[in-house]
Amino acid sequence: MTALTRDRNTPWRRGEDYGYDVAGGAQIFAGALVVLNATGYAEPGSTATGLKPAGVAKEQIDNSGGADGDADVVVRRGVFQLENDGSIDRTHIGSSAYIVDDQTVAATDGGATRSAAGTIEDVDVDGVWVRI
Repeated sequence: MTALTRDRNTPWRRGEDYGYDVAGGAQIFAGALVVLNATGYAEPGSTATGLKPAGVAKEQIDNSGGADGDADVVVRRGVFQLENDGSIDRTHIGSSAYIVDDQTVAATDGGATRSAAGTIEDVDVDGVWVRI
């Protein structure tokens, strides 16, 4: 490949909705925090390291009886209100939130046992707003 020497019509996406193959044995509920595991398959968020936040599931997908990639899930990226494990307050705005489960985040990585979910954008009485 070489650098451009003329205009290019570059394909683009809005950057909100993405589809991913689901890990074998995984069930993802609508509204769940979805992550990509070490092999690149989608699964519900959990306390584990090496997970990459993918977004929030737009629909329920049950691949509990299937193999890797037998189902796919559509996730949305953006800013979402997730449950607070009680450790996050307004002083954490701008910091990373860490995955506890498929709906809950924490202020710390739990002694290097949790993966980052995204950036804390706001905190209110109903939860934590996280940019994924």
